[in-house]
Amino acid sequence: MDLIVPTKQTPDGFCSFHKSCSVTRRNSTSFGARLSEKGCVRVSVDCKARFQFLSDGIHCKIHEGSPKHWRKPVLAASKIETSGPNGRVQRVEKHPHELLNGREPSSVDAHSSNGYEEFESNNKLRRFVRNGELDEGFQLLESMVYSGHVPDIIACTSLIRGFCKNGKTKKATRVMNILEESGAVPDVITYNVLISGYCRSGEIDNALQVLDRMSVAPDVVTYNTILRTLCDSGKLKQAMEVLDRQLQMECYPDVITYTILIEATCKESGVGQAMKLLDEMRSKGCKPDVVTYNVLINGICKEGRLDEAIKFLNNMPSYGFHPNVITHNIILRSMCSTGRWMDAEKLLADMVRKGCSPSVVTFNILINFLCRKGLLGRALDILEKMPRHGCTPNSLSYNPLLHGFCKEKKMDRAIEYLDIMVSRGCYPDIVTYNTLLTALCKDGKVDVAVEILNQLSSKGCSPVLITYNTVIDGLSKAGETERAIQLLEEMRRKGLKPDIITYSSLVGGLSREGKVDEAIKFFHDLEVLGVKPNAITFNSIMLGLCKSRQTSRAIDFLAYMISKGCKPTETTYTILIEGIAYEGLAKEALELLNELCARGLVKKSSANQVAVRM
Repeated sequence: MDLIVPTKQTPDGFCSFHKSCSVTRRNSTSFGARLSEKGCVRVSVDCKARFQFLSDGIHCKIHEGSPKHWRKPVLAASKIETSGPNGRVQRVEKHPHELLNGREPSSVDAHSSNGYEEFESNNKLRRFVRNGELDEGFQLLESMVYSGHVPDIIACTSLIRGFCKNGKTKKATRVMNILEESGAVPDVITYNVLISGYCRSGEIDNALQVLDRMSVAPDVVTYNTILRTLCDSGKLKQAMEVLDRQLQMECYPDVITYTILIEATCKESGVGQAMKLLDEMRSKGCKPDVVTYNVLINGICKEGRLDEAIKFLNNMPSYGFHPNVITHNIILRSMCSTGRWMDAEKLLADMVRKGCSPSVVTFNILINFLCRKGLLGRALDILEKMPRHGCTPNSLSYNPLLHGFCKEKKMDRAIEYLDIMVSRGCYPDIVTYNTLLTALCKDGKVDVAVEILNQLSSKGCSPVLITYNTVIDGLSKAGETERAIQLLEEMRRKGLKPDIITYSSLVGGLSREGKVDEAIKFFHDLEVLGVKPNAITFNSIMLGLCKSRQTSRAIDFLAYMISKGCKPTETTYTILIEGIAYEGLAKEALELLNELCARGLVKKSSANQVAVRM
């Protein structure tokens, strides 16, 4: 996301919009040689990275007898359908009992058997954590506490972080509980790691519970982690309540806190309210930074007030900050989305003149805009200019161009630029290949598409579900369902689960080829797998049945469709009407068409087209 910007801590002690990074605190491997030392130095360094932002249904047989009676069941079915239903400041502090966590490494401990066992157990715990053997570390921790040993806080914090990273927050909480019960005193970093784990997994209520029971005072990182999660979840009111609590605890908000709240206020209440928060921020002596202003400019742009945003950009030096590349990218994207290409070109020139170097994102915004407008020549010019500004094009630079060539059916140019892309050391991603495969299949070049699909793995790019769906759909539409079914089996072997799009393509292809019974088999396979058929799937089966003069079965399928809670579309009814007419009952079909039209189930324009075809 181009609103993410790494930065250093500001001189006045405030830190900008950030994302807490993992804190690595390791004991010296030469600990054994330092047992006699009266103290050891603990260094905790934190980094702050800035950022902005059909169970089985009942098969209904609704008619018996002459085809002339088909009108009643279709109308009956239509009645059913229509009436129914962590950033921390760098610190260096003397910590005389870091490694034994609260136990002064006296000569008594050094020579006692229990102290040595505790020391060895903690060393082993650190090794388990360092090697990612978290479950083994957890078992050792339980054993240590049972034996009366005090576990090392730093190793336990790393264990909590490891479990949280793997999504095992319950296990992480158990580590914290064991730690507290052992007599050790977790520090604010340990609590912050657990709270951050809960927040990342969306368990905000559990994070708040940890906040309530902390045995040490929360710091600004604790509150910022919780506030960010609440704001990202659209819970601004609750976030403001947490802010009040923070102030009561005399833990004063920093620039990160206010930037989080200003961004959330822009989204929920508008820039006007966010400006009031900016004023409050200033009145409390907290100085905004360039990220704060970027948040506000982004909010102004999203409200469609581009000219005001440009004015804000130009005024930023008077606030003591120069716009950075992200500020310009926000304005540039807004200019492109509103079609102001000339202004975008001027802004690019201005930022270069002012010494603000464009980024790859800057050029990608312009390339994407020009390609959407069909201005591929200009987009290519921008692409070729990138290296002059120290920017190397990436897959996001080439993908819009390839898509543009494919859209204009210039497949030779698309493949040419794919080769250029690779020759320049930029390897296509799955989006690149999916774009190319879609265009090839639409152009009827399914053999080429299959060939490219077969080469993907050797190019280090694994096909995903949409990749297979694209080629399966292309083969099905080209009348090559046997090859499409082979691809279905291949994707299953690779652990990819077919979805409704996969089956709809196959059912449609089989129905068009007159293999309606095989299509129905796939239809039932779909239900067994728990994939709910949609109107397109039902319509494909009904079309196949009507084409094979099995309109009575198609009408049964209409009833089954409704019983499964799938609403018929206009296409459903026109397929059945044309099926009835195809079987020599044009008069009855026309009467049914008029009645469905009167009920609003078929548009008059569609009815006229159907009548002409009949």
